[in-house]
Amino acid sequence: MAKKVLSGIQPSGSLTLGNYIGAIKNFVKLQEEHECYFMVVDLHAITVSQDPAALRENSESVAALYLAAGINPQISNVYMQSHVPQHAELGWIMTTLTAMGELERMTQFKDKSSGKDSVGAGLFVYPSLMAADILIYNADLVPVGEDQKQHLELTRDLAGRFNHRFGEFFTVPEPYIPEVGARIMSLDDGTKKMSKSNPNPGSYIALLDPPDVIRKKISRATTDSGREVIFDPANKPEISNLMSIYAECSGMTLQQIADRYEGQMYGGFKKDLGEVLVATLEPLQQKYQEIRSSGALSDILAEGAERARGVAAQTLAGVKEKMGFLPLR
Repeated sequence: MAKKVLSGIQPSGSLTLGNYIGAIKNFVKLQEEHECYFMVVDLHAITVSQDPAALRENSESVAALYLAAGINPQISNVYMQSHVPQHAELGWIMTTLTAMGELERMTQFKDKSSGKDSVGAGLFVYPSLMAADILIYNADLVPVGEDQKQHLELTRDLAGRFNHRFGEFFTVPEPYIPEVGARIMSLDDGTKKMSKSNPNPGSYIALLDPPDVIRKKISRATTDSGREVIFDPANKPEISNLMSIYAECSGMTLQQIADRYEGQMYGGFKKDLGEVLVATLEPLQQKYQEIRSSGALSDILAEGAERARGVAAQTLAGVKEKMGFLPLR
């Protein structure tokens, strides 16, 4: 029996090469063997202030990029989180099962709230909603980066807590972390993850960056002292990150890349990497434009949400029955 996979990306800015290599490429592979649910997590996005017009545009953009990258809506469920209201309802139930101490220990909350005079309650209880996102489909596998492992551990704890208190019901999900490509680092600091929230646009490659912008960003990417193109994350994090990107986009191994540029300086390597990235992203960008102009996106999202709601409604009904809620007649 196929395992269920659940993941999602926030529509809070331009998707980056890190999102593509670390997440979306794996989504495309996973859909071939599993029952997949890929959301645009717009409810999570509003844990911080969002401009309404930007939220609408970014939501459509993320969904279209899913499809352009190869997620097939005929075999995967692609939808907006807010179009499946059971997420929010189960999210509230999970919040009632979550201790404040558990939420206070979440490192993402600490990072995002640090130095702020006022922090919204939604940001604090965000992990309980994430748990609901996963448990509403009884997902078996959840593709997560290192920064989300703590949230998945809480999800596992909540599933076990519910099962212990009300009887066996939820599947306890497992993390899916690919060995390679799970973490692409910033172009201006090889020790930090590439992020669309970085205020420096030169720190990341956006999936919709024009070719000349991609070339310029790579040419200006920070490199380590020295001149050797060798993979050594501990001592040469900058060039190691660029090599990882090269390997992911070219299909070459890290050793093949090191051999190709042995005895050469960084300039030639970075110039070639720029061309590799342009060749990788241009077809994706063309498909993206076709999807956005076709007008088919809203129908695809509606169909994905309808299928997801069918599964989610069954789960939520079971949760309510276990907990003692009166059924709606």
